[in-house]
Amino acid sequence: MAHQVYTLLVEVGRNPGDGLPEGATGAALVCYASGTDQDEAVRETVAVLKQADLAPLEVQGYGSIADRLAQEGEIPAEERALMDRALAENSVIVAQFEPLFPDS
Repeated sequence: MAHQVYTLLVEVGRNPGDGLPEGATGAALVCYASGTDQDEAVRETVAVLKQADLAPLEVQGYGSIADRLAQEGEIPAEERALMDRALAENSVIVAQFEPLFPDS
């Protein structure tokens, strides 16, 4: 089965040495991950984030590029370039990293 790129939203909690700002309770990450299916992309993403001392709590999948195109009609060029890079490098790209604070 050929690799595809999947869009994932990952919520992480705190972990010693995670590099999150003081007072943050965790973070939300938008990732583009290559895999033969979405389950593999999730496993690879969780493994990479754990290696980076992050503590993945929950992962939501938003499908492959084809799924996203069917739902949204188009994907912005900047986002598509990151997806293409994830596919070419067979990697996980963290496209957005937003720390979460108790009041947010």
